Amino acid sequence: MLRRRKKNSLKNLIYLVIIAILIIPQTRQPIQILLHKGLALFGPSVISNEKQASLINYDWRLKDDQGGTLDFDQIKGRVVLVNFWATWCPPCIAEMPSMQSLYNDYKDKVEFVFVSNEDHTVINQFLNKNGYTFKVYNPLTKYPEPFDVTSIPRTFLIDTQGHIIIDKNGAANWNSDTVRSAIDDLLK
Repeated sequence: MLRRRKKNSLKNLIYLVIIAILIIPQTRQPIQILLHKGLALFGPSVISNEKQASLINYDWRLKDDQGGTLDFDQIKGRVVLVNFWATWCPPCIAEMPSMQSLYNDYKDKVEFVFVSNEDHTVINQFLNKNGYTFKVYNPLTKYPEPFDVTSIPRTFLIDTQGHIIIDKNGAANWNSDTVRSAIDDLLK
């Protein structure tokens, strides 16, 4: 009986410590990022041909940190990866190392469009602190309808005909064999 009470007391103490860690603001984000990194061990799956949505309208304008604009229409006909994210978002932060690795290997072959609504000062501090080298854009106009972003991170891989090959909501391993194989097939 005494042994059972000690065991229950220990369990209760562990639960209280976990709850306290998740409530304290300074520890909440690192813990959430760690949990999402565990979830992001797996790559997203490719959508079957019959379930793929298509971009018909490429009318979308974005602005980079230097004030330059990107007309999404200019990259029509290329393989494109679009990622909606934010610097404060734990699942976004969790998947960024895999995004950077993918970007390093495919930046000359694939058009990467990282999109955030945050101020470029905040974005650039985050990129510099973490050694990320990709360009981030702020939207100037509403994104095309098939993107339908209601939560972040949200990432789309689009083929040269505008078919959405991958549509992933939440953290993922973007440097996975599945993604790399899908991109290699699209580039053939």
